Amino acid sequence: MATLIDLSVPTGPAASEATPVHIDTLTHEEGPKVLGLSPSDFPDGIAISNETITLTTHTGTHMDAPLHYGPLSGGKPARSIDKVPLEWCIGPGVRLDLRHVGAGEEISEDDVTEALGVAEHTLGDGDIVLLWTGADRLWGSSEYLTTYPGLSGGATRFLVERGVRVIGIDAWGLDRPMASMIADYRRNGDPRTLWPAHVYGREREYLQLEKLANLDRLPGPTGFTVMCFPIPVANAGAGWTRVVAVTGRFVESDR
Repeated sequence: MATLIDLSVPTGPAASEATPVHIDTLTHEEGPKVLGLSPSDFPDGIAISNETITLTTHTGTHMDAPLHYGPLSGGKPARSIDKVPLEWCIGPGVRLDLRHVGAGEEISEDDVTEALGVAEHTLGDGDIVLLWTGADRLWGSSEYLTTYPGLSGGATRFLVERGVRVIGIDAWGLDRPMASMIADYRRNGDPRTLWPAHVYGREREYLQLEKLANLDRLPGPTGFTVMCFPIPVANAGAGWTRVVAVTGRFVESDR
């Protein structure tokens, strides 16, 4: 029997969001007036509700497409989120335990290699790698925005060159916190300090899943399938995504 594990955070106003989220609700009671009718025209005196939401495509759990990293990837026009191949969005999951890496620090290629060794896993084409930092424990607070490690450019290259097309993290972003990167850049003047994981996507296509949650609920480093289909926002660099891990096999009683 299959078990479904939700790896997503809710989409809505939260202290953990860097940009405001506004939800305007049309209530059941207000619905008749908008439609030019009265409550008495509807069963129980109420109509149907609706919501108007103002937010960015990077709000909540979401997928970054190559277009987010730059206009070109591998010398070709970078794909927007609505052009992401669906077959990239389902595959064997690999959870890498990186909880020992400190907030603001880089997750290096050595860290990734060591975590793969602990997981006793060799990467294969189409693996979906999930970086387990434990930062999702801070979801709901402003600390979530600044207290997490980030993937280095070299580690990103290491994963993508081994057939990984989707890399996820249970933190606000895949790169280190903005303040950490900018502080280092002001010290060393090296532009490679800024968003190295994202910028690598200008060389080779890959997708990022940011703001994951519940990686501690997975059965282990492997042994599950990840499904992460983004909303196809036309010509956008990202899209909201419900990320789900599946363990076991579906049988008729699951339906």
